[in-house]
This record gives sequence, structure tokens and C-alpha cells, in this order.
Amino acid sequence: MNSSLMLGLIALVVLAAVLVGATLAYRRRADRRARSLHQLLELADRLESDLKTCRAGLQQAHAVMSLNPDLPASSEQEARHAIDAGLRSLLQQRIWIRDKAPRASQEELDQTVSAMNDTRSRLRPLLAALDRAQHDLDSAMREHLRREHDA
Repeated sequence: MNSSLMLGLIALVVLAAVLVGATLAYRRRADRRARSLHQLLELADRLESDLKTCRAGLQQAHAVMSLNPDLPASSEQEARHAIDAGLRSLLQQRIWIRDKAPRASQEELDQTVSAMNDTRSRLRPLLAALDRAQHDLDSAMREHLRREHDA
């Protein structure tokens, strides 16, 4: 075989290997971005659900506590403002996802995912405490109603 033909074939194989490697690297990067964007949207949905659950639980607890006129009502407003602030912040995150995420660097996407995970992690114990408090409050109300009925 001619040496120039052999050199041409080797160059063609090397070029094909480089193209395959570049294509695989691009595909992995694109898949990572797609996973990050999907994760951002999932986290935003979960965080919104958490905040709405918290708001509903607080409203229910304050409705039950409002039966007792000795309890202060200012905490209800503070809690409502905190939840509303969280929902506004989430809306800003959703706008960022819509407008900036498609052009954001992978590092920015990773930081945003991490921040949303941190927010959910901080909210989880509060939701658990609210759930326990709601359960205790429901039990106390049932006990109070039972005593009233027996009297």
C-alpha cells in the first residue's frame, strides 16, 4: 500500500476519533444542563408546594387559636408575611429560570439548585414542627370539646 494513502487513512481515523470524542463531550454537557434545568423546575414546584402547605397549616392553626381571645393575633400576620415573602422569592427564582437559565453557565445552574435545596432543607423542620403543633392543637380541641360535652 502506498505510504501517503496509509497516512491519509490514519489521519481520517484520528479525525473521526476526535469528532466522536467531541460529540460525546458535548452530549454529556448538554445532558447535564438538561438535568439541572429539570431539577430546578422540580425544586421550584416542591418548594411552592411546601410553602403553600405551610401557609394552609398556619391558617388552620390560627383559625383554631382565634377561638381563644387571649392569644395575640399579630403572629398570624407575621407568619403570613413570611410565607408571602417566600412565595415572592420563589416567583423571582421562576422568572430567573425562565429568562436566564437557558443561557446560564453550568456553575450558575448548580449554585441555584444548591440554594433551592438549602431553602427546602431549612423549611422541612418548620413544616414538621407545624404538623406536630397542628396535631397537638387538634388533640387539645377534641379534648376541650369532649369535656364541654360531658359537662
